Amino acid sequence: MRMMISFASLFLSVALLQLSSGGVGPLDALTGLSYDFTRAEVGFLGSAHFFGFFIGCWWAPRLMGNVGHSRAFATFTAMGAIGMAAHVITIDPTAWAIMRIASGICVAGCYTVIEAWLQAKVTNETRGRAMGSYRIVDMGASFMAQFMIGALADLEVYLAYNILTILCCAAILPLTLTKASQPETPKAPRLRPMLAWRMSPLAVVGVIVAAMSSASFRMVGPIYGQEVGLQASQIGYFLAAFVAGGALAQYPTGWLADKYDRRWVLIAMSVAAVVACAITVATASLGTIGIMLAAAFFGFTSFPIYSISAAHAHDFASSEERVELSAALMFFYAVGAIAAPWLTSALITAYGPAALFAFISVGHIALVIFGLARMRVRNVPTDRTPYVYAPRTSFTIGRLLRRSRDKS
Repeated sequence: MRMMISFASLFLSVALLQLSSGGVGPLDALTGLSYDFTRAEVGFLGSAHFFGFFIGCWWAPRLMGNVGHSRAFATFTAMGAIGMAAHVITIDPTAWAIMRIASGICVAGCYTVIEAWLQAKVTNETRGRAMGSYRIVDMGASFMAQFMIGALADLEVYLAYNILTILCCAAILPLTLTKASQPETPKAPRLRPMLAWRMSPLAVVGVIVAAMSSASFRMVGPIYGQEVGLQASQIGYFLAAFVAGGALAQYPTGWLADKYDRRWVLIAMSVAAVVACAITVATASLGTIGIMLAAAFFGFTSFPIYSISAAHAHDFASSEERVELSAALMFFYAVGAIAAPWLTSALITAYGPAALFAFISVGHIALVIFGLARMRVRNVPTDRTPYVYAPRTSFTIGRLLRRSRDKS
């Protein structure tokens, strides 16, 4: 309990940040469509967000070194709040894309600060509980943000974006008003993308496919939902079902990934994801409940791909390489996430809503083929790291997870 109280300001900032940032993407999609944005323009907003996310991941550790944790957090939160509030000034997809870059920088920068602060405060005795609480708060707030979408979509545009802006501004207060002393600024991890490829080409392909799946669904999912007849309030439940399915998958997937060859688990989950894509398309005309269950199944099969891939890569890394390896995997995730929303929205325009899941299926089929090919190249190490749920939040998350992976 004392541990939870000591981290309360950090966790409250995480929750408020997720509520604001988790709502802006789907709200942009629904609002943009109502203002006659093309589907490709709506998808480009999602790509712009992940472009900003990549910038924030790279910039945040360096800004912390110059101005400290609290000022860096306030800077990034202000950028996100400005980006959200500015939506009501002009209705233009290019302007909104620039605003989404600001929100992407905000998300990556704020998570970098929070995770650096958390890493400095945890001990070996509290690390497991702290990380478990952090994941619950983060995932729970992300889940709740999806439920907000329907309510926000029914409001006037200026009011909906003002609510998100207020939540984003409120995230500043717990962290900047805490009496806890700021920790020393950690050294920014070197970004060496080829380190990940050297450790495991399969892991690199896995995180790119995970990015294609998650970014496409979360940023372009509202377009799909509208195309198959869901109302604005139902689209929020549709996205929440995906998040819930992914959360439920973590324990059984982790058990399988620790017990069996992770390459086979990765291949099996990708095959299941292809099946989930087919089911999702097939149930599009069977009513709301069928669509929601299919979204949950898709989240269950696709969400753990990143963590399995990361665990496989870390099996080949030494303790000293883990932080930079985590950053390298995040780099490839960002690359895939930048490209996917715009591409899938363009495919929906050309071929209809089913093209979203056809695109995702192609990615997972390619992962299956590549995984089978890699199994013929080399064996896996006999001494493996424990499976760890790896949030895609910042380049510095590897510091928090390094000791967990080094446990025997």
